[in-house]
Amino acid sequence: MAFKNQLEFISKLEDAGELARIKTYVNPKLEMAEITDRVSKSGNGGKALLFEKTGYEFPVLMNAYGSEKRMCMALGVEKLDDVAKQIEDLFKLLSSPKEGILDKLKLLPKLSQFAGWMPKVKNGRGECQEVIMKNPDITKLPVITCWPKDGGPFVTLPVIHTKDPTTNNRNVGMYRMQVFGPTLTGMHWHKHKVSAKHFNEYKKLNKIMPVAVALGGDPVYAYSATAPLPENVDEYMLAGFLRKKKVELVKCITQPGVEVPADADFIIEGFVDPNDELIWEGPFGDHTGPYHCYYS
Repeated sequence: MAFKNQLEFISKLEDAGELARIKTYVNPKLEMAEITDRVSKSGNGGKALLFEKTGYEFPVLMNAYGSEKRMCMALGVEKLDDVAKQIEDLFKLLSSPKEGILDKLKLLPKLSQFAGWMPKVKNGRGECQEVIMKNPDITKLPVITCWPKDGGPFVTLPVIHTKDPTTNNRNVGMYRMQVFGPTLTGMHWHKHKVSAKHFNEYKKLNKIMPVAVALGGDPVYAYSATAPLPENVDEYMLAGFLRKKKVELVKCITQPGVEVPADADFIIEGFVDPNDELIWEGPFGDHTGPYHCYYS
């Protein structure tokens, strides 16, 4: 099913008894993560947690996808195996050879469905652009610090949008972002990731690389951003396929070449300059125990 926005998903979690509202103040620095860590390990993933008093203007939702039941709710299925089967069937359809006329005719009934899944860029602004911060400051958001030795707060569930400067093909991925200041974050992507490939292309052209980050919106966006898709498959096509409704996108305000989901809760627009020196990112604590540091 398609969720109109993250608030609708939160309402569904609450109606299903899968959400706990925490009405007392909890600090985004270490305290939220510690509480969430305990709850998530309390059996069957615990409950999703909505921290309402954060010391900021905005609440924080955590552990939303921390159980199989909530993942099924987010993806609109009874069992997660159903999603795997749907995706497997989709990829078979996309990759199977169409040698004869009969094979091609069999595909025709699916073409209208494909059209219904493909993302659509709509005119004008979206809900995500109703409020615009004229002087951008990411420190106004309650970005959490998870572990005591972390180098600072990290955005850990960002849906990151980049485009190939030559083909204009979009990539939607998820790479953590350390907050260094009001207008500066790290952009952590491994060398084999598609966004890193885009960055290298901008570097060859000596051009600044536009980037947009979406937070919130339909939960399927985060899932699609992490799915191991072939490079030529648009993540928002997969999202539309899973939610059975095409994703509506809008052009960014300062980076109009990049499109983002109209129903996202927050959009962070910016760029990566290939001529900037790399900066030391981290340490960042892994849930398995060690800390990591990288250049970004």
